[in-house]
Amino acid sequence: MIIQSIKMALKSLRSNKLRTFLTMLGIIIGVFSLVVLVSLVSGASTTITDSINSMGIDKVNVSVFDAKKTNNRMTITDIESLPDTLQNVEIAAPEVNSVVTGSSKTSSRAVSVYGTTPDYQIIQGLKIKYGRFIMEPDLINSTNVVVLESKTAMEFFGREDCVGEIISLGGRRFEVKGVLDSGDKQGNMLALLMRAGYSAYVPYDSFIRFPGVSSINIDSFCVNSVHGRGREAQQEIKELLLSRHYDEESFFIFSQSEITDAMDKVTSTLSLLLGGIAAISLLVGGIGIMNIMLVSVTERTREIGIRKAIGARPGVIRLQFLIEAVTLSIVGCLIGVGLSWVAIQIINIIGDVSFGLSIPVIIVSALFSSGVGIIFGLYPAHKAARMKPIDALRFS
Repeated sequence: MIIQSIKMALKSLRSNKLRTFLTMLGIIIGVFSLVVLVSLVSGASTTITDSINSMGIDKVNVSVFDAKKTNNRMTITDIESLPDTLQNVEIAAPEVNSVVTGSSKTSSRAVSVYGTTPDYQIIQGLKIKYGRFIMEPDLINSTNVVVLESKTAMEFFGREDCVGEIISLGGRRFEVKGVLDSGDKQGNMLALLMRAGYSAYVPYDSFIRFPGVSSINIDSFCVNSVHGRGREAQQEIKELLLSRHYDEESFFIFSQSEITDAMDKVTSTLSLLLGGIAAISLLVGGIGIMNIMLVSVTERTREIGIRKAIGARPGVIRLQFLIEAVTLSIVGCLIGVGLSWVAIQIINIIGDVSFGLSIPVIIVSALFSSGVGIIFGLYPAHKAARMKPIDALRFS
């Protein structure tokens, strides 16, 4: 009986194609907007989250603004001992910086110089394209070696592969030992975007010999926590700083996991917002379905009367019109999903991205569309089932 009702519903819809299409248009637009918008938000969120994760989800950054007792501030020895003194800290590295004048034979620019140790590369997820990063012997011997970001290398030497070249930083000659891979190639673009201008990395022991750098106290450092224990590491560092007579307003501790958590909340909220807006279109489409089904019931009143006169039960009539309404919704949903796939492919080609359709959203769209068909088709179907045969046959 159900199969026969589906056949009759499809035949009825095919008999007036334009009206059927216009009726489905609300569902098509609703599904299209829901699937495309939520898929784009999900794809963008995944891309950003991957970039954040490539910077190290276990990384914790610490910045100190001021201390009540300046004679008890962190030193390089304190930083190096953190993995031994704190249970949830795996490795640590200082991150002191200063802006100096950098110059080569062809260029002279302001350069942000970071003084650090070899573990800094692991913590920040830096990738080397040419040469190497800072090594332990560079620290021990306080050698004047430098690692440049690719943008800095291009500005001062006109090429990325400049290992062995000499660059002047703050009036001191440094030999280039390495060049970092650019962010768009290593998936760490966010890390480089946070570094405005030109950047270079030198051994910490060489950094403190720059003119004007008179203090060996460290106001900024970063650590890698034991995997998955970033929050515990944050708490341990906080307790350590408080024990050294810092107050809570004089330091800031931040972890990559906080960015990921914030992104998840923003994405969820945005998906719900966009989904709600798209759901309104589906509801409008449902009203269109109910309207056209009421018209269909009126047009086929005599047909309903004949079928009832020859023995059709009210349940059969109700089922036929209900299936017709659900068929309108499902076909509209399928067309909307198909158009969504086409739109996503066009966006991928134009934007050079790799977004895909969100399967959970497609499932939700299909279920919601079916629900719209049932809810808004129920009243017309019930109206048709309640008709009396004699009144229906008398209708003209």
